[in-house]
Amino acid sequence: MADKGELSMYESTIEQIKEARAQAIHHTRLARQFALERRDLMQSLLAQGVSQSYIARELGVTRQAIQKMLAC
Repeated sequence: MADKGELSMYESTIEQIKEARAQAIHHTRLARQFALERRDLMQSLLAQGVSQSYIARELGVTRQAIQKMLAC
């Protein structure tokens, strides 16, 4: 185990780790918000009669991917 003097050498790295963690948490929250927005927009299209297949083609994903996005 390092003593107090040796630990001060690592403070900068520890702070960088804390900042990276904080950014990861923030990005995770944003990703959740965007996933909900995406789902709501897709549900709106579906309510207007647009098919999952059409949405999938336009987004360049599979219909199964659309189903997963809607399940969020």
